Amino acid sequence: MKLDDYRGVWIFIEQNDGKIEGVSLELLGAGRKLADKLEVPLAGFLIGSEIKPLANQVISYGADVVYFIDHPVLKTYRTESYMQGVMLLAQKYRPEIILYGATPNGKDLASAVATDLNTGLTADTTMLDVDVTNRLLEASRPAFGGNIMATILCKKHRPQMATVRPKVMKALVPESGRTGKIIEEKISLNEEDMRTKVLQIVNDVTKRANLADAHVIVCGGKGMGDTQNFQLLYDFAETIGATVGGTRDVVEAGWLPHHLQIGQTGETVTPKIYFAVALSGAIQHVVGMKNSDLIIAINKDPNAPIFDVATYGIVGDAMEILPKLIEQFKQLRTEKGGEISYA
Repeated sequence: MKLDDYRGVWIFIEQNDGKIEGVSLELLGAGRKLADKLEVPLAGFLIGSEIKPLANQVISYGADVVYFIDHPVLKTYRTESYMQGVMLLAQKYRPEIILYGATPNGKDLASAVATDLNTGLTADTTMLDVDVTNRLLEASRPAFGGNIMATILCKKHRPQMATVRPKVMKALVPESGRTGKIIEEKISLNEEDMRTKVLQIVNDVTKRANLADAHVIVCGGKGMGDTQNFQLLYDFAETIGATVGGTRDVVEAGWLPHHLQIGQTGETVTPKIYFAVALSGAIQHVVGMKNSDLIIAINKDPNAPIFDVATYGIVGDAMEILPKLIEQFKQLRTEKGGEISYA
């Protein structure tokens, strides 16, 4: 098969219990830009059971075509059954680019499909572009401990594939009434032939901070000095109604649990307001928060890289600045009747 026989940008639309994962909608936004540059249709593909009603939502978020495979065996995610679905679609329609969300299921599926299709896969991508002349996907991600950005190409195989981290791309505003093609493909699957069985799904009901959904985040770095000083961040966060996060150094020092780490090896976040306190702004951290709506940096070093991405910067000692901010916000809360709105 020649490389020129492959055309189109495809997005794996991950869904759970009939609800589309946010990263898939974000990828439709990114895929729209790539497809327009390459002058090809943008397609989303759905795999599951009773999923046809989701097709119109995918179109409203930018897709021109939606392919779907609906079968009872596909009700819950399993590598084997989902991979068969993707292989059927990829081999029949031959897209040149397939993007997956870098979720546990997305990464698992993408790696399995790449192996069977004998093609390349770039993992945990944070930037996407295309070389229009050579029709090459330019998938970029931090490398060498986050010290450089590496752009990875798949020159000799198709489809070109990448997994993309949640929250690094922007979803389009859904367009009500947008029209497109919806195509169903049939697949032959038997539950008896599946090598794995889903016996039970247990949801995580632990009550812990969820950075991904936080509207305001206060993130501290190793520049806070010690755990006692780090408490200032909790006091500030409580005052303004924020969630506390930290850099990799903070987590490795034991000041915070890993689920509160922000950056390349932690969570990617897009809050309305992001306070970056006493952290330098290394690229492996910035990649996890650069899409925040408003970034406020506090650092003693006026040349700290964090100021390059900050909307506003305060040069000074966080241990002196935070108590003053706490005092001012407490006064504001009193004036506002105890509530601060970030609408």
